[in-house]
Amino acid sequence: MPNRGSKPAILLRESIREGKRIRKRTIANLSALTLEQAEDIRRVLKGERLAPIDGSLECIRSQHHGHVEAVRTAIRRLGFEVLIDGKPSRERDLVAAMVAGRIIAPEASKLGLTQAWAGTTLAEDLGVADAHEDGLYAAMDWLIERQDRIEKRLARRHLTEGGLVLFDLTSSSFEGAACPLARLGYSRDGKPGTLQVNYGLLTDARGCPVAVSVFEGNTADPKTLLPQVEKVRESFGIASLVLISGALPHGALLERRVGDRGMISNVQIEAMRKLEGTGWITALKSGAIAKLAGAGQLQLDLFDEGNLISFTSGDYPGERLVACRNPELAKLRAAKRKDLIAATMRSSSAPCGSAPVMARASEGCSHGGGGPARRAR
Repeated sequence: MPNRGSKPAILLRESIREGKRIRKRTIANLSALTLEQAEDIRRVLKGERLAPIDGSLECIRSQHHGHVEAVRTAIRRLGFEVLIDGKPSRERDLVAAMVAGRIIAPEASKLGLTQAWAGTTLAEDLGVADAHEDGLYAAMDWLIERQDRIEKRLARRHLTEGGLVLFDLTSSSFEGAACPLARLGYSRDGKPGTLQVNYGLLTDARGCPVAVSVFEGNTADPKTLLPQVEKVRESFGIASLVLISGALPHGALLERRVGDRGMISNVQIEAMRKLEGTGWITALKSGAIAKLAGAGQLQLDLFDEGNLISFTSGDYPGERLVACRNPELAKLRAAKRKDLIAATMRSSSAPCGSAPVMARASEGCSHGGGGPARRAR
């Protein structure tokens, strides 16, 4: 109770009835006690049983929860589970657990995922604590049957009429011999000479995934491009789009320069010309850039490191060419030329043997400062 300018007084009081009046009587002054001690007395008078904390509690187990809650909150905000399937099911919970598990324990395989999440609250929160690897693989089979519907929902969310569509291709090595798509091909994950599977990712302009396609391991890059255009136009109902290949932003499937020269070849460009509303952005090869410079259509002395040069050429009717100087690429090429000259000098047995190589390298210096020209429609 308040006690003027002093600290509050702690009094033990009782209420008594005298006739029609109720009076309060002080039994003891507990002001000398601490607030914690007074609170304990109050609880005892209420009938609570107090016991010492030391030795009364036993830790059965301790599970990590913070990162699980962060991932599950993001999943809920994105509407991920409804995106997978509108109806709750065991399979949907397993898929959500696998996706969350991949974020929480990215190094874990399907065989090790159930052990990886055992020390967290993830499995219990989603009701899949009894899951094993066979159940996870079965849930993936359930998921692949819904791929088309999921991709269409993602396209409605992220793709817009006349907007940019990015596509890139990569590969993963394959162990075993039972996969009908596994072939020997150009390895993009640094494991040449092994069976592999190619897969491509289609995203919006931000790099947000919309669709994934899987191809045989020996499928060439250009053959994967037109099927993506057809998917966007026919399956997703986007009639007007601008396609960029090999240009997914940092953090997506791959990180390359804008416009994969090998993927959007002249054959693919001629095919896309026939598709009304379809545009593209790619990059010219070095020979084509040199030809433009030799014809005087691309003046290298006008190059600027901050601004773009936009021009047209009769060799590319209906297209716009864009170029700017890339100082980082110039440094890279200059260093490469220097290394080649040094290697030639070391390996040449005759003093005159290196002269032709040095001459050719010097001739290339005049074009080394320019960046690759962009080709767009």
